[in-house]
Amino acid sequence: MTKEEDEGGIYTEEGREELEEDEDELTNLDSGFMQGYNVGSKLAKCSLCKKPLGDDFVEEEINEQLYRFCSDEHAEKFIEKKAKK
Repeated sequence: MTKEEDEGGIYTEEGREELEEDEDELTNLDSGFMQGYNVGSKLAKCSLCKKPLGDDFVEEEINEQLYRFCSDEHAEKFIEKKAKK
């Protein structure tokens, strides 16, 4: 990259077009991480078993609070447990 190219970056038409073509989107994991980061939480964990969540996780809103689980099975168990209380 030349000095002229480096100085242009996103401030040139070509640089902006290159950024707009980038098809990277936030995954659920990225979004959850950023939400946790913004509120000062640590690594996202399953609300039932407390294991760290991977790319595939389930979100459920219960009593206006968002919970994350490592599987549908754990979400169902957690909901049943909450219903008994």
